Amino acid sequence: MSKLSLRIEIDDPARPDVHALLEEHLRSMYQLSPPESVHALDVTRLKGQDITFWSVRYADQLLGCGALKELSCEHGEIKSMRTPAAMRRKGAGRAVLNHILAEARSRGYKRVSLETGPVESFAAAHRLYESAGFQHCGPFGDYSLDPYSVFMTLDLTGHVA
Repeated sequence: MSKLSLRIEIDDPARPDVHALLEEHLRSMYQLSPPESVHALDVTRLKGQDITFWSVRYADQLLGCGALKELSCEHGEIKSMRTPAAMRRKGAGRAVLNHILAEARSRGYKRVSLETGPVESFAAAHRLYESAGFQHCGPFGDYSLDPYSVFMTLDLTGHVA
């Protein structure tokens, strides 16, 4: 499948196929982390005024999703990046990440950050974010140090984070 044929659009997280993917995401997070260390958002919270949510599709097939939460007028947070297990390695994750970063730049954000799980379970995600220039950082926003969380950030001003 050609990367040019991927369609990224603002979507409703309650759309049935997207909702199912988000439920898979939440189940996975609760299997890998204790409840107090799960920071994935449910559908209701992804519909918040401060969040823009996108899906990635090839024709009508859902390949993934991602969201951008506004933390401040200069700082955004990537949320709910997910591709179904059977659809991985088709370029959807990189496509939605690039789309989110382009949107963050167009909004004038100076920084985009994210919270993900530890390397043992999230190695592919870490590689994706690192390949886009994200660097490890400390907790941001309302987060605190947690052995089940890894924090990463990308300085969009062109300086090293």
